[in-house]
Amino acid sequence: MKFNNFKYIPAALMMVLTWASCSPEKKQERPNILMIMSDNQSWNHVGSYGDKTVRTPNMDLIAKQGVRFTNAFCSSPSCTPARAAMLTGQDIWRLEDGANLWGVLPVKYKVYPDLLEESGYAIGFQGKGWGPGSFEANKRPRNPGGNKYASFSEFLKNKKEGPWSYWVSSLHPHRPYVVGSGAKAGIDPTKVTVPGYLPDHPDVRKDIADYYAAIETFDQELGQILAELKQSGQLDNTVIVVCSDNGWQMPRGLANLYDFGTHVPMIISWPGKFKQNVVSDHLVTLNDLAPTFLQLGNVAVPADMTGKSLLPVVTEGKAEEKERDFVVLGRERHAFVRQHGLGYPGRAIRTKDFLYIRNYEPGRWPAGDPPLYGDIDPYMLNYPGPAKFYMIANKDNPAVKPMFELGFGKRPAEELFDVKNDPDQLHNLAADAKYAKIKETLATQMKGYLVQTKDPRMGNSKLIWDSTPYFSEIDKTPRPSAEAQKQFKLDSIYNYLN
Repeated sequence: MKFNNFKYIPAALMMVLTWASCSPEKKQERPNILMIMSDNQSWNHVGSYGDKTVRTPNMDLIAKQGVRFTNAFCSSPSCTPARAAMLTGQDIWRLEDGANLWGVLPVKYKVYPDLLEESGYAIGFQGKGWGPGSFEANKRPRNPGGNKYASFSEFLKNKKEGPWSYWVSSLHPHRPYVVGSGAKAGIDPTKVTVPGYLPDHPDVRKDIADYYAAIETFDQELGQILAELKQSGQLDNTVIVVCSDNGWQMPRGLANLYDFGTHVPMIISWPGKFKQNVVSDHLVTLNDLAPTFLQLGNVAVPADMTGKSLLPVVTEGKAEEKERDFVVLGRERHAFVRQHGLGYPGRAIRTKDFLYIRNYEPGRWPAGDPPLYGDIDPYMLNYPGPAKFYMIANKDNPAVKPMFELGFGKRPAEELFDVKNDPDQLHNLAADAKYAKIKETLATQMKGYLVQTKDPRMGNSKLIWDSTPYFSEIDKTPRPSAEAQKQFKLDSIYNYLN
């Protein structure tokens, strides 16, 4: 569903949603679970997370009714593995082919929708679900997200009696954006915040404004889903989760282990049962949702899940367990953007104060082979992307070159950032002697966790991720648009198979 012209949710509807506890509803022993996930939205681009330009009244409403997490991360800054990790409750390096974009999720890995369904839940999703990839290639009977529906209303109409779990997997704010959609939605490009790793130029500002417009479309989609839930009479007995799968599609964002690729918004609400209008700085990941949902459904949590239930954090009156000191994240192959389909493998450990990254193949191009730099969107340069186009066109401009190198250039094997004092993660401290002890501690902690969770990169088993099947043939021979060919003197087609 699309909403091309942003309108605020009517005040009357907002009041009705706020008065949810007043509605008569049929009670059931186990709660419903409704997850509404945006596609490629960074944590800080939400009104309740501090953004003063983007308008997200429905996300902000859920935040007032629940717990808003300020340190939530995806397991990997790539759609397919991030969603696989969320569904299985496991770190991506434990999922074999599931760690790559456009791959498969091996059938031996159980996903929470199947486990809930076996316990009596009705299961459904709309939109992207798990993917992109091919669940048919390894003979899964359906998308790992569950049974696919055209809409939430269709699911509600056709589901059986009893508890249900439904995933609204939005297509927004994923690129491509309609150029000029931000201005059309009334977003002033001069008021958007440009991070330090991007040039402060009108083209970049307009690109961000268009992204904001897509976020506002997602927020209106969320508003419609909430209205349908209210109308169904099941709002009071439904746990609502609003989140994103990974960060925004800008240089240094999606497909990168910096915060701009991994740090996501996440809000959990169940008025009357969960804490309300609470902000949590616990370090959490999307992997924690699977065990959380299973506990809500009174289903045993499989021992191989590395995620931890969030119920001790969100439940009113429940004693919290000791919180994590760190989370560990990773990436393997994102898009097919290097010769022979090679990825850019890395692992990262994130504390509340620091981010340490280990790049295992620093000789490769992190943004994809030039001249397309395909791990930055638009990945084939086959549709408009003003920020990327501007940076490539001005890569030798002294004002742009440092940011171009940060986003497009090669990187050292180790990176360390003081996220408290350097939130844009511009200054790599890995070679700074003053931070040697911190780097050593983080590297040791990360290695210990990777060994404990049996990461093949720790020498436990064969590395497969550069050679696993990639189920999008068009990506292997990208064709830049005529505009990009002319502007950057590109060939009409590139071949990454040779």
